[in-house]
Amino acid sequence: MMNKLSFALCFFFLLSGITAMSQSKKLNIVFIGNSITQGGGLAHPQQDAPPVKAWEWLKQAMPDAVINYSNQGVSGSTTVDFLPATNRLFNNVIKAADAFKSDKDATLVFSMVLGTNDSAIEGPNGSPVSPANYKVNVKTILDRLLKDYPGCIIILHHPTWYSPNTQNSSRYLAEGLARLQSYFPVLNTIVAEYRTTHPKQVYIGYTGGFKYFEKHPELFIQEQGKAGIFQLHPNEQGAAQLGVFWAKTIKSVVTRLK
Repeated sequence: MMNKLSFALCFFFLLSGITAMSQSKKLNIVFIGNSITQGGGLAHPQQDAPPVKAWEWLKQAMPDAVINYSNQGVSGSTTVDFLPATNRLFNNVIKAADAFKSDKDATLVFSMVLGTNDSAIEGPNGSPVSPANYKVNVKTILDRLLKDYPGCIIILHHPTWYSPNTQNSSRYLAEGLARLQSYFPVLNTIVAEYRTTHPKQVYIGYTGGFKYFEKHPELFIQEQGKAGIFQLHPNEQGAAQLGVFWAKTIKSVVTRLK
């Protein structure tokens, strides 16, 4: 009797394990962004950029999931650079997403944060981008992604803070910082609008980056600019922290999907 019971229990646990494995989530994440996403200024961006740290955190937090990612952060880029019609940076996003297309069981996630370079007074392509044009650009990018990848999830993070004296080859300064903050309600509105047209597909991501990094200048590379030492790019510690913040939001979104 005991032998039969033991066998039954072993078979039950084996079957449960197989079932759990078959139901494990699969995530393919394409990160869209600028130099902050790319890991600009870091000595080893392929190891320390925020998307890498986000991926590492997600693997630990979701041990039963199979997670892959592609970092499509490009230094100096704006929403203008990522517009599909320009046939530039968006093409690389498509290539990255198409590389995951064969995995039919996976959820495709686009994690996007753009706006820092849009907010500049001059320098980056298209800057300064008004809030109205920023909205048009973001929606143009999203509409194409939703069309090409009908089942995808898009997460829009708020851009992070930079110091009001930021000026390298481009000028940001206090004017740019104010413009950057004007994009936040635009992103919130965009997500609200897609709730009707594309329910459960477009979400607001991490929104605390501005206030958090404003309080922690030690998390930045201290860069010499035309207006003194400025803070724009997270250092190794800051990039790791930002990646974890993004990852927590991604996990929160995907774990409540049905």
